[in-house]
Amino acid sequence: MTKPWSPTDFATKVIEYYHAHGRKHLPWQNTDDPYKIWLSEIMLQQTQVTTVIPYFERFVDSFPTVADLARATDDEVMQHWSGLGYYSRARNLHKAARIIETDFAGNFPKDPEAIETLPGIGRSTAGAIASFAFGQPTAILDGNVKRVLARCYAIDGWPGNGKVLKALWQRAEANTPKQETAAYNQAMMDLGAVVCTRSKPDCHSCPLSKHCLAYHSDSIEQYPGKKPKKARPSKSVFWLISIHQGKVLLHKRPPSGIWGGLWALPEVQQEDMSPEDIQQLESFVHKFSHYDLKVQPLLLQSTNEKALVEKNSHPSIMEPAQADWFSLSQLNEIGLPTPVSKLLMKLLENS
Repeated sequence: MTKPWSPTDFATKVIEYYHAHGRKHLPWQNTDDPYKIWLSEIMLQQTQVTTVIPYFERFVDSFPTVADLARATDDEVMQHWSGLGYYSRARNLHKAARIIETDFAGNFPKDPEAIETLPGIGRSTAGAIASFAFGQPTAILDGNVKRVLARCYAIDGWPGNGKVLKALWQRAEANTPKQETAAYNQAMMDLGAVVCTRSKPDCHSCPLSKHCLAYHSDSIEQYPGKKPKKARPSKSVFWLISIHQGKVLLHKRPPSGIWGGLWALPEVQQEDMSPEDIQQLESFVHKFSHYDLKVQPLLLQSTNEKALVEKNSHPSIMEPAQADWFSLSQLNEIGLPTPVSKLLMKLLENS
């Protein structure tokens, strides 16, 4: 019977993998700048490396320091994040930058517990920043690391369950070495991303397969446990599109909730709109991680700007906020949800 890895042997194999095969040339590597490391960790949450790279480079080019980010406007930050998704990450990043400026005199905190007090930073992200930026022996437990540990030690159950998560953290803490922690943590993320993948893992090239309990029991697909299935919810909305002289009227969404702080089309109740005023465009479904948004765009038929503004001030509009007209060229300068951007670009180009 295969025995599980000891913490020391496990860490040794992982660090050897890093030196031989680990990723070392990503834009946020080869630096101890906590700002860039923090930014990359936030952007990489639930987002692939290839998607993040151009966003990271543009973001750092526009906001090279925490102070620059703290001074930026909400619109500037959201515009740079537009299309990356999970927009609460950008809002929390902006809030945290301002807290660092006011509460930490512009210096990124070094203590993991202090780092974790910043908006949008959890235990694993704090551990990653502390190890990569400050060389501290802190453990991490992102999705990739959870998968590696769950398989190697046959930790059964869905990681979202409290008991399972506790068991994974205990194993992560026990295995994290006091020396070369940054190399170890990077290698753990790399192993989960390119070797111990969710489907079709490359076990034959994995440095941990010798004592991987799931591999030797031929049960890789059982780990980590799946989230209990629930019926996927959906929501239906009507978006009101008002175009006048090549410009579209947009409303800024409230700071919290879906697409918080972005400019979007106002949501309306269709029954409150006059049929002769609107044209139904082709509907579509936008998929979020946890639900589907079924969108029916409504094009408001009027050549009178005053009438358009009055219609867009109608009490049927949901959560009205700041409103303004934007031309096609201005759409690239503001934060827009991806489905709104695609819809408007097509319509305005043909208007």
